[in-house]
Amino acid sequence: MKEFDFIKQYLVARQDKDEQVVLGIGDDAAIIRPQAGLDIHISSDMLLGGRHFFTDVKPADLAHKVLAVNLSDMAAMGATPKWATLSVALPQLDEAWVRAFCDSLFALADAHGLQLVGGDTTRGDWAFNVTIMGQTPQGLGLRRAAAEVGDDVWVSGRLGLACAALYDHWNEVHLDDDVFTMCEAARLRPQARVALGQGLLTLAHAAQDVSDGFAQDLQHILTASQVGAVVNVDALPTLPELKQYEQWQQWVCAGGDDYELVFTAPATAREAIMALAADSQTAVTLVGKITADTGLKLIDASGEEVVLTHKGFDHFE
Repeated sequence: MKEFDFIKQYLVARQDKDEQVVLGIGDDAAIIRPQAGLDIHISSDMLLGGRHFFTDVKPADLAHKVLAVNLSDMAAMGATPKWATLSVALPQLDEAWVRAFCDSLFALADAHGLQLVGGDTTRGDWAFNVTIMGQTPQGLGLRRAAAEVGDDVWVSGRLGLACAALYDHWNEVHLDDDVFTMCEAARLRPQARVALGQGLLTLAHAAQDVSDGFAQDLQHILTASQVGAVVNVDALPTLPELKQYEQWQQWVCAGGDDYELVFTAPATAREAIMALAADSQTAVTLVGKITADTGLKLIDASGEEVVLTHKGFDHFE
């Protein structure tokens, strides 16, 4: 299959009509016409074979994750996803592989009202880069630098599953088959919490998506907001079966690849947050409190401090 056949058949043909997209795929650049009263949010993520995914991954699973990790960035800002560009480097263009990849990619994009408006393709060694754009009402986008002393600390979904699956792949643990199946599903197909993020626009003070590890990503909020936090590690939501493994606290606190949301909100918002969780069909758990003393303190249910060997993922570590 040739490059321009791929673009015409699998990308251009899948574009939907959007009044804000003046010009989409097929020219030197897309043209977007923003609406008055809205802020545009822009984020970019790169996934590399052998670093972020195994190159024998099924194309449908890979496509889902390539887009989901970017949707998660929009969720963390409370933004409505609108447009994306996709740049890919593949060793070859196998049509069956491309078809499965694009079917999955556009299924997830359509589910969130996201339109692909451009990108690039080249022969290379398994690289995928998505630049995603979304929008919020002017001035309402969630940020890291807005946590307040006394805020509750919340997290969505469950943590540590993707990391546990990787430990099984690396033969460092052996998960029971049913546990591995659940963990592997979380690793391959993370669920971006877009609806939850949008609902938090008027409830939360600060938010961040959990991509590199809960402790590390919460610390980004604390540093930006110049506050601290106390978190009960035993309250962090995970698969109960993982707690039989000695590494479970490390997986949950620092494993990464979760793509959940960690956010802070005043205690007066608890009831509204639980109602939002029900409406968005997303579990949320209250796990800690923002403090005036800077830094993150992790404790267990008995109040003993939990010490991690590392706080999260670093691409250059």
